[in-house]
Amino acid sequence: MYVNTQNVDQIVTEIQHRFKIIGRTKELHQMVLAVKARKHVLIEGEVGVGKTRIAKALAEYMGTTFFRVDGSEDLLSYILVGYFDPPGVIAKGYIEDTFIYGPLARSMLEGGCLFINELNRIPESSQNILLTAFDEGIVEVAKLKTIKAKDSFFVVATQNPEAHVGVTALGEALKDRFVWVHLDYQPAEEEELIVIQEADLSGKRQREIAHLAVRIARGTRNHQDIRRGASVRAAIDIAALVKSNGPVQPEDTESIWMEVAIMALSTKIELMDSVTDSRENIIKEIVLNALQNTPFA
Repeated sequence: MYVNTQNVDQIVTEIQHRFKIIGRTKELHQMVLAVKARKHVLIEGEVGVGKTRIAKALAEYMGTTFFRVDGSEDLLSYILVGYFDPPGVIAKGYIEDTFIYGPLARSMLEGGCLFINELNRIPESSQNILLTAFDEGIVEVAKLKTIKAKDSFFVVATQNPEAHVGVTALGEALKDRFVWVHLDYQPAEEEELIVIQEADLSGKRQREIAHLAVRIARGTRNHQDIRRGASVRAAIDIAALVKSNGPVQPEDTESIWMEVAIMALSTKIELMDSVTDSRENIIKEIVLNALQNTPFA
């Protein structure tokens, strides 16, 4: 892997520039260190903090193929490794031409990056296959061959915090094979720059729109009735909807921001079980608070 001779800080800067990643200097530095040391990386963070984006950027920068799988109870070991095509086996037998390689096998053979989204949703049998690939760099395919990983093969996996519904704790043996990188929400100033970039805002009002969109999204993260708040993805959606609406007249300001916030946030927040108020009312309260503290004309 050619980056072993490069300065880590320079690599991070190049990744940020090439893939338009705002901030995340510390986290990218940690990930580059891990890959240079031939370690597999487990990224932990809330939904929408950019785990997939920085993993894909790192893999592309390294010049490796990116293989993505999404963790679920249906991600069984044969899907990861591959399987023989039944009609092909009947016609030709257990040979190379009848075997359909899975993402784990392909990434090992090609020396690519296997990206596993939400690793803590995969079944135990699939975790065991990963252990073999990590420890020995090999996977046995019965009746065919032993797959040996190239040196450039690495795994980047993500998991949401264990408090999330529908996730299970990873086995200690599998966790022990990873190094850990944590992605938290970014500072408000960086989130505003992300919104400007991703919503393609321009003109003198771009900062106002981005600032208010970020204030609304961030307001969901510490609200007493909300278990899981919204990420910067919600702020991007809010800003894009406001932009598509066109010029906002002063008398329409509140109604427009209420409308777009409800559209953008309703699918991105999770309320506490004990909450009796409606989702819409809670969002309206957050928008009003943001408007009161952010003059917008």
